[in-house]
Amino acid sequence: MKKISILLSEDHAIVRQGLCKLLETAGNFAVVGQAQTGREAIQLAAELRPDVILMDIAMPELNGLEAARQILNVNSAAKIIMLSAHSDDGYVERARAVGAVGFLEKQTSAEILTQAIDEVARGKTFYSPIIAKRLADGKRRAVDRDGQVKANATRLTSRETEVLQLVAEGQANKQVAGTLGISIKTVEKHRQHLMDKLNIHDTAGLTRHAIATGVIESRVQLTIL
Repeated sequence: MKKISILLSEDHAIVRQGLCKLLETAGNFAVVGQAQTGREAIQLAAELRPDVILMDIAMPELNGLEAARQILNVNSAAKIIMLSAHSDDGYVERARAVGAVGFLEKQTSAEILTQAIDEVARGKTFYSPIIAKRLADGKRRAVDRDGQVKANATRLTSRETEVLQLVAEGQANKQVAGTLGISIKTVEKHRQHLMDKLNIHDTAGLTRHAIATGVIESRVQLTIL
């Protein structure tokens, strides 16, 4: 029987090694590529066309949600399962909005992980039991700290999201320009658009916004039980 080919996108080497060993032991999976950044994930997804992509949300340079969006813009048939340390409704809704067909917490069990890959490879969607229950109950909208439904979030372009992440990761305009292959003036223009759209006036504010909206997130290693 043909093995399910998998692209593994995870920046922690020890987590990648553990996942690779687990999937190889399962027998019916083949890890055909490993990406350490969101940009590398986009490149390898185009080159390898794997059956399933396991995508960590907290990827450097380009977060997993934005990488997933760009992958699906090029190949709408790509099957992406998001991995995250957080499973609140906001993250799940953003993953669904970009076109991911699965979502697992990083504390998931090996059994659920392999089941998710099998289901998604067959064209189904898969969410971890806790998330699936919430979706079935109809609790699908993120709420703010006061318990009120959030207003429509400010929409950023893909390039603005990229600039936001790099700035939040501590890169200066010159570094952002080098990473994205654009001019410093263009970076400055995108940065100003970001601040105008978000009504934020300093780098610290952009960083707080990036964390609050999941553009970057705290790193928690995946535990395979």
